[in-house]
Amino acid sequence: MLKPICVRCCLFFKPAKNGVAIEEGRPIAGGEWGPYKLWQADLYECRGCGTQIVTGFGRGPVAEHYEADYMQTRAAFNPILRVDDC
Repeated sequence: MLKPICVRCCLFFKPAKNGVAIEEGRPIAGGEWGPYKLWQADLYECRGCGTQIVTGFGRGPVAEHYEADYMQTRAAFNPILRVDDC
């Protein structure tokens, strides 16, 4: 499979770290965002401009918000970011 390409630099993104955790948020009452799903993926970086992307997600989430131990799992995986976007 071809690696992602940086349009600005015309270079392949290089793996920076495999197995990073990302938390996906969900809208809740009052315009606030709450936890939704925890994913594992790979962090890539352009060696030209330093832009980072996350790609290579697994087939399914590691944990979901309704699970009793979600917060413990979240703490163990320590996500590098949360995406609050639909």
